[in-house]
Amino acid sequence: MTEKSTQLVVLGGGPGGYPAAFYAADLGMQVTLVDLQNTPGGVCLHRGCIPSKALLHVAAVLNEAREAPAFGVTFGEPQLDVDTLREWKNDVVKKLTGGLGMLGKQRKVEYIQGRGTFVDAHVLEIATDDETIRLTFEHAIIATGSEPARIPGFPDSPRVMDSTGALAVPDIPETLLVVGGGYIGLELGQAYAAFGSKVSVVEMLPSILAGADADLSRVPQQRFKKQFESIMVNTRVVAMKENGERIAVTLEPQGKEAETIEYDRVLVSVGRKPNSCDLGLENTAVRIGDGGFIETDAQRRTAEASIFAIGDVTGQPMLAHKATAEGKVAVEAIAGKKTVFDPRAIPAVVFTDPEVAWCGLTEAEATEQGIPVKVGRFPWAASGRATTLGRGDGVTKIIADPETERILGVGISGPGAGELIAEGTLAIEMGAVVGDLALTIHPHPTLSETVMEAAEAFHGTATHFAVRKK
Repeated sequence: MTEKSTQLVVLGGGPGGYPAAFYAADLGMQVTLVDLQNTPGGVCLHRGCIPSKALLHVAAVLNEAREAPAFGVTFGEPQLDVDTLREWKNDVVKKLTGGLGMLGKQRKVEYIQGRGTFVDAHVLEIATDDETIRLTFEHAIIATGSEPARIPGFPDSPRVMDSTGALAVPDIPETLLVVGGGYIGLELGQAYAAFGSKVSVVEMLPSILAGADADLSRVPQQRFKKQFESIMVNTRVVAMKENGERIAVTLEPQGKEAETIEYDRVLVSVGRKPNSCDLGLENTAVRIGDGGFIETDAQRRTAEASIFAIGDVTGQPMLAHKATAEGKVAVEAIAGKKTVFDPRAIPAVVFTDPEVAWCGLTEAEATEQGIPVKVGRFPWAASGRATTLGRGDGVTKIIADPETERILGVGISGPGAGELIAEGTLAIEMGAVVGDLALTIHPHPTLSETVMEAAEAFHGTATHFAVRKK
């Protein structure tokens, strides 16, 4: 067994782990980064955020080619080479993960590929392919992320895929059932629909994209209705079994009799669960709470003073950018800086076409919590830029305190919503009022103008939209 020591060990090389390791190295710490992959990046980069966006870009190109005749441009029917698509997607991942590896070496971060298990509050045992390393540390950051949740009883078949399997693009099935109407299932379902699959979606809740306000989710749903074969809400999957080269799925709509339908492939996307098991945490004072999430304080310190935890393994929202921000707070706490993780807003983005993004308080949350709000809403049908794109179905809205006009939330639905939401997040973090956005000169003609005009609509004076007076 090899004996080593380090000032800080980061367990997990995803979007929480590697930024934490890099930041700690920038602050002068001796850092060791441990991960199961041969390069940093974690689920997000290897088999999540990045490969899915690569596939969605290809899907967007295919859809634009099919919609171009409306603009007077005609192409032949797009032809998809699956092998080339898969190779290109993999090259995107390799380029980014390789770049992270170089950045780590430049910072002198020691990278160890292996599985780490805590022996106690200051010792991590790492099993690699070649040896076992006993690593003594002063501090540790757990950033082990999450994995797709699985439903007991579903067949163990290559035709029943989780998000990782779907991103591998084994083929383009003629028919595909997506189980779960959340953002991951809808993003991948929309990509496969563009590739040529007949996609159906089943969701046990009354609506899909349940986390977003109804007026925001309504925009992509209009396109889903055209792109998907069917969207079945209030419907449970009661049975699933392999039947030759197909999967027989028994679906039970609420209040109706169950029926069995066969699909070539099934994508199960019903959420994610934290990777908090088999880490040896029972050998420490670290506490695991409901849902398997590691409990932390505002500095992301666990009940064991030497061990911190960040990202998906600590709870909702399970978002890459939240993990990154938490990692920096944990490192600053270890460095003795006065710091705390207390964001006023964490943006969420659904990368469907069109995208849906929101931050801060939603209208649904305001209603549920009894918080009085006033909303300024600007429809993209009144946006010159959206009209030139042929995408006037979007909407931008600002949610604010009716008395102080302090911005409490922002929601956007339309192409590029994920890029636009950062302005809303900054406004909330800065304690801005609606007038601050209304008085900020935005470039014309752009989609960003819709934020300014939503602020103007709040005051009933939007130039390109006649606000109804109450």
